[in-house]
Amino acid sequence: MFGLEALDLARIQFAFTISFHILFPAITIGLASYLAVLEGLWLKTRDDTYRDLYHFWSKIFAVNFGMGVVSGLVMAYQFGTNWSRFSDFAGSVTGPLLTYEVLTAFFLEAGFLGVMLFGWNKVGRKLHFFSTVMVAIGTLISTFWILSSNSWMQTPQGYEIVNGQVIPVDWLAVIFNPSFPYRLAHMAVAAFVATAFFVGSSAAWHLLRGRDNPAIRRMLSMAMWMALIVAPVQAVIGDFHGLNTLKHQPAKIAAIEGHWENVGNEPTPLILFGWPDMKAEKTRFAVEIPYLGSLILTHSLDKQVPALKEFPPEDRPNSTIVFWSFRIMVGLGMLMIFTGLWSLWLRKRDTLYTSRPFLYLALWMGPSGLIAILAGWFTTEIGRQPWVVYGLMRTADASSGHSFVQMSITLALFVVVYFSLFGVGIGYMMRLVRKGPVTNEGAETSHGGPGQQRTPARPLSAADDDHDADHGTRLNKGN
Repeated sequence: MFGLEALDLARIQFAFTISFHILFPAITIGLASYLAVLEGLWLKTRDDTYRDLYHFWSKIFAVNFGMGVVSGLVMAYQFGTNWSRFSDFAGSVTGPLLTYEVLTAFFLEAGFLGVMLFGWNKVGRKLHFFSTVMVAIGTLISTFWILSSNSWMQTPQGYEIVNGQVIPVDWLAVIFNPSFPYRLAHMAVAAFVATAFFVGSSAAWHLLRGRDNPAIRRMLSMAMWMALIVAPVQAVIGDFHGLNTLKHQPAKIAAIEGHWENVGNEPTPLILFGWPDMKAEKTRFAVEIPYLGSLILTHSLDKQVPALKEFPPEDRPNSTIVFWSFRIMVGLGMLMIFTGLWSLWLRKRDTLYTSRPFLYLALWMGPSGLIAILAGWFTTEIGRQPWVVYGLMRTADASSGHSFVQMSITLALFVVVYFSLFGVGIGYMMRLVRKGPVTNEGAETSHGGPGQQRTPARPLSAADDDHDADHGTRLNKGN
């Protein structure tokens, strides 16, 4: 069907599940740190706006965290079901790294998550803040181990091959492989940027509908400061990451650039747009800028970038896909930087919260960070092909060898179940976003907070809080 084989369906199934999964951890990483900042600012300033925002985003965090755990478990099982030969070959490296993630990160998150979500009125302020910080640190530790495992597959180091299996001989070299620092920084910052635009988009949505209060304004302000500062930092990290990829995976860079052959000693141009044709071995309709490819990728005007024709056809990544996925990522990144700069200009003119053109841009930029993350992962993973462990094991040799019919059925089931289950979860999360933060302006309430009597935080409830708010007000009046 459509020229696909069982191996292609296995790859599509893994790509489908990881595309769903990666969205949830990205928001989890960003929101966990955002919640720690909000609670820290509330403890320092006693400004109730930060407290209200904490309660609002903790509900969304809880739903997102749950979906991330479920989607991650399903994805992990595929290593044994669809990619058993890969597990047999490299399991002695990837298995321990993922186990370390569970032992050091997941247990840390799970241990403090209950206190963070349900302990607002039950523990002291310092312990509750400590729990929030531990959950945030746990998400970053989880990112550390997962990126270490994936980066080792991109740039394997610290191993020996004995009887057809990878045996780790230097764990420091395995963990801190050549691409790991750049990929870790790139992914962590991407999560922060994606979360910033998610938060900013929700604030813009409320402002465009006339809901203007200090909490909504604070959301937009903090999100735009994050975009202004971190989006350019991400561009710098991406440049370093590109130089590292050029050194260790030159075929991936050639595919990303749609660059087929060098001409004499001429520097490499940058192809802005075009259509790489894998069969014809050329990029059709290319729009080029002379010298710029060499300048960006080698930081010189005379060095050349490796070309696809320098590699055997069987070792070339699919340039058609990675050429455009990379440009989607970069294009969105530039738009993020522009949004941050525009927000600064409006802030100076005191029109940040009233400029409707900007608010519409911020609204539509909401999913931009997540789309950029997906585009970046497609570039990374498809650009690694035809290798599952770069230079050591081909993807065709890593699959379990299931039949076309088996893979078709399971892929169809995954699509139906994922869209049904996670569609409901995402819809519920967006319902929480549309509801907006509940503020206590004008109410006779205490400052609340951990260890004090106040309306209980209900992280999984999107129901109206009128009854509970009245009850909490009566309790506070009686104190």
